[in-house]
Amino acid sequence: MKRSELIFVLDPMCSWCWGMAPVVDGVRDQFGERFDIHLVMGGLRTKGEMVWNDDSKAYLKTHWQQVAARTGQPFNEILFEKEQFEYDTYPACKAVVTVRELQGEEEAFRYLHTIQHAFYAQGIDITNSRLLFGYYEQLFGNSGKFAFMYGTEHIETLTAHDFAKARSMGANAFPSIVIVDEAGHMVCQKGYRSLEEMNTLLEAYDA
Repeated sequence: MKRSELIFVLDPMCSWCWGMAPVVDGVRDQFGERFDIHLVMGGLRTKGEMVWNDDSKAYLKTHWQQVAARTGQPFNEILFEKEQFEYDTYPACKAVVTVRELQGEEEAFRYLHTIQHAFYAQGIDITNSRLLFGYYEQLFGNSGKFAFMYGTEHIETLTAHDFAKARSMGANAFPSIVIVDEAGHMVCQKGYRSLEEMNTLLEAYDA
């Protein structure tokens, strides 16, 4: 019998998605037997969309402080000491898609949370593909296959498909939580939700 689907639309360099990381894990633990849970990359910001200057740094810093206050997640502000930075979320999104293709959805969530922690809690630049390969190595061993797959047109296509799928579901803000019932009826919840709020939502939906 087909089960309802729960789709998390996230981006590794979205601060509210990092804020929601423990909630995502909690939901997967509590509802994994009742929903088919999937991960879709959102494509928050691509190369050239943000000018790196004092205004953008101040905007991000304020935003991160708001997320930290609401969620309790750690944020390292060393990023704001950089004179130059290309806030391009595409490489990290593509890396998660590559892991999903090679290792499956469960491990894609684990890899996502690893690189989120690196960026937000440690201030590591996860736009650097060599570092993304390194995190794969840490989690799964030899990264040669990952590095090869990451550079293929197949992964480019899958990543573009994720971005298009997110938009087609109305998930144009991140995080978004999309619920699809057995009949294919869909509802999209945009924005951060606490674990308690997610429990209430999913218990009511699954009642």
